[in-house]
Order: sequence, then structure tokens, then C-alpha cells
Amino acid sequence: MAGFVFGKQWDETYQEYRDRSINSISPSFCGAKWYNATIWLNMGQTTSCHHPQPHKIPLRELERSPKALHNTQYKKLVRKEMLEGVRPKECEYCWKIEDLGPDKVSDRVYKSVIYSDEELINAKDKYSWNKDVDLKTLEISFDANCNFACSYCNASFSTTWQSDIKTNGAYQNLVTDGGGAFQHAGDDSMIYGKDQLDNPYLEAFWKWWEGDLQKSLRELRVTGGEPTMSKGFWKLMDWWKENKKCDVNFAVNSNLGQSKLLVDKLINSTHNFKHFSLYTSCESIGAHAEYIRDGLKWEVWKENTERIIVDGNLKTFNVMMTINALCLFSITEFLDFTNELRKKHENKTEVLVTLNILRFPSFQSATTLPEIIKLERAEHLQTWAENLIKENKETNLHTEASLWGLVNQVYRLCEYLREVTQGHRFASDLESREKDFKSFYTQYDLRRGKNFIETFPELSDWYTKINATKIDGMVEIQQAADNGVYNKEYMDRAMADSVVNNALENEILEYLEPKKLI
Repeated sequence: MAGFVFGKQWDETYQEYRDRSINSISPSFCGAKWYNATIWLNMGQTTSCHHPQPHKIPLRELERSPKALHNTQYKKLVRKEMLEGVRPKECEYCWKIEDLGPDKVSDRVYKSVIYSDEELINAKDKYSWNKDVDLKTLEISFDANCNFACSYCNASFSTTWQSDIKTNGAYQNLVTDGGGAFQHAGDDSMIYGKDQLDNPYLEAFWKWWEGDLQKSLRELRVTGGEPTMSKGFWKLMDWWKENKKCDVNFAVNSNLGQSKLLVDKLINSTHNFKHFSLYTSCESIGAHAEYIRDGLKWEVWKENTERIIVDGNLKTFNVMMTINALCLFSITEFLDFTNELRKKHENKTEVLVTLNILRFPSFQSATTLPEIIKLERAEHLQTWAENLIKENKETNLHTEASLWGLVNQVYRLCEYLREVTQGHRFASDLESREKDFKSFYTQYDLRRGKNFIETFPELSDWYTKINATKIDGMVEIQQAADNGVYNKEYMDRAMADSVVNNALENEILEYLEPKKLI
């Protein structure tokens, strides 16, 4: 019998694994809904991966157990749908990929294969949908403190974005899905202040962490904001310094654009861990990167990537690419950079690359670009991938495996550019997205001292033909919108299935009308 890579046998394709393992439980099953979570402690919100929109964690559920940080009643209802073979609407990213054909592999597979067959069966038989599950993998954010204000981020996740909105007012004339993200000042993310004093979600995390969580987890990953600017992050670093025997794989997201002092502090901290991985984000080079990720200095970022790989104690160095409408014009040059980084340090640290397709806000999605440009970029990317295969025919198995993973991601992106015209089911029509694209970047340039046409001449003809946006000066800042766009549907379903009693109904109503926390 062949061996396993987590849940997948060595001689299985991912399609074969999907059909044998997760589809045998349910054609809509995903292990992430049980064993993985992303939790924003500063906002009291959670989701099961980076595709669905987050939802509120009711405080009264925490009174029952700190495990409610993950095991919300909302998630349990989604688990119920999965076990019934129903496709949860919040997971539409994966359904869109799978509907391209039976040979297409979605993140539902990649997010399940990291768990054993036994763990996946236990999700169905031991926990079912209504029991608290012990997490295996967790992403957590302590606060929104951040020195960057990336174009597709917003004030809920960056204090620099908050400063922009508070200084210049809300962005004007944005009407498409996701546009509201640029019209509020992120007050929902800083309810408990910069230092997160008296935050019940943070208190619940530490109670859970020092109890069961550190024992059940295989991997803990800290996101932001920018974690190195967070007191909560450094408290965790101090805990690990005193508990070096903790065997949890630890990872941190960092923009690697901090001061030399903070970078040095981070590098020194890596030596307190058995397993430390660093994740950083970028998807283009030079002026393109600096435009998309406002605050990033390309040469500084390159220097810091080199420093932390050489001087740090890293298991892996991971580059997360967020595929948006603007990164496609230097994307292969960036991929060349990561490949050189991988080859240069292959005897010390494994360098890995992931391509994540941006869907929100939809006007910044690659689907907003003209068809002729999308097709040309897909052809360019495919040629790059084919050349990479030719250049690496003689590489060893380990390197070849990581290269094939990258190639498969690039091919998936090519297919996405060719086939997908709407990033998600709530996406606005193309004309509206184009207008919002022009509206946003016109204002972005004024606020950030940038120049879209000079930076992206490839798009100048198309960009200039979009109707001009009238800018009237500062406009009123709006309250942060409730993220629970799907919650009413699940409330109705829960009531119909008689799984919600009167007391529980009041709890779920908090998802629909979350109260401001004092």
C-alpha cells in the first residue's frame, strides 16, 4: 500500500483523493469547516477560511465556552448543510472552480487534504454538525495596527487606512459590492483601542490557549494588521520564549516593511521555536508593487526577505500573491524573483509561493479588466509556465514537486482569466465595476500622491475611456457594514429545520443586528 501525504496517497491524484475521501462523506464536505478557523479577536469575528465573509461571535456564546471563538452556532449550521450534501453559499468560490469541470480541483480539496482520513471521518461521526470541535489549524489576528494601506485592504484591517479615511473622508461614488469597505473608518476593528484592553475575545483566546488549544493545534498562524506592531503578538512571543517545548507549528504574516529594529526583533524571536514559518505578501515588482501595496518600498522588501531567510530560523518562507487587476503586468517578473530566491536558499529554507485570487471588492478583481487583456495575460502566463517546465526537467523530486505546485496554480489562474467573468455571485455588472474602478483609483491617486496612468500604461487607453468621476471634496464617513450577508438565510433554514429554540433564536439574531460593544 502506498504511503500518505497527510490524507492523500502518494499515487493518487487530487481528483482521486477528492472522490475517495471527502466526496464519500458528502459532495459538499470540507474539512476546514470543522478543523480550521480564522479569528479576528479585535472585532470578535470568525470564518473557516479566507473565502467566506466573516461573521460575528456572540458574546453570550463565549459564556458557554471559549471554544465558541470557533464553534459558533452559525458555523454549526453550515456544517449541517455540508453533511446533507448542500452547497453552502458562502463557499461559492470553490463551487465556481469545481463547476468548470470534474477535473478541476478547488480549495475545498487543498484545505481538506492536510487532515487525515480518520480526522475527516470523525468530523462526520464523532462531532457531526452540532458539537464543539477541537481546532487543528488556526489563523488569528490580535488587532488592526498596520503601517501599510494596500489598495484592496480597508480600515477594518489597517490603522493606516483608518487614518486615510478620517483625514480625507469616505471614498465617493462607489456602488458595487465591496465599495462600502472604503467608506468607513474601521471603528469596528478598534472597539477595545490600540492596546485591546478589556477585550473579552482576547481573554477567551488566552483561556482557551492555556487550556486545550495548545494541545489540539498543529499549526498556529498570526495575521494582522501587521503582527509585529501588536502587543498581543509580542505577548505570545514572550510566552513561547518560556515554553520552547511547545510543539505547535508557528507561523506569522508580516509585510516585511517595518523598521530595522522590529525586523531584527522578529529575526531573533524565530530562534525560540522548533517550527517557525514566515508568510509575506507581494505579487508584482517595483513601481507596480509600491502602487498596489501603499507603504511598501520594493528595495526594502527585497532586502528584508533576504535578511530573514539568511539570519532567521525558518522552516519555510512563504510568498502569498493576491491576484488582482493590477498585478498581472509584472506578475511573471515577480514569479522569476521568487524562483531565484528559492534556488538561492534551497539548502537552508524552503521558499513557497501561493496564488490567491482576489474577489472582494469585485471592481479590483481581474474579472473587471477588458476581455482582450485578460486573454493576453493568460497566454503570457501559460507560456511562462511551459518554459519553467522545460527549464527544470532535470531537477530533483523535492524541487520538482514545489515547482509543479506552482505551475498548477498558474494554469488554474490562466483558466480563471479565460473562463470567469464574475468573481462571485454578488458581483455587480461589468459596467458598474469599471466605473467604480475609475472612481476608486482617481481618488486613490489624489490621497496617496500616485499616478495610475504613469504606473500602468498598459491600461491607459481603457482607463481614460471610462466615464470620469466628479470629486466633490470630503464626504461623510459611514458606519462599518455588517459582514453577515448570509446570516438571514441560515437563520431561516435553522428555524425551518427546528434546530433553533427561542433562546438560541435570540443568540443568532445577534448575527443579524450585532450590538455595539462597550
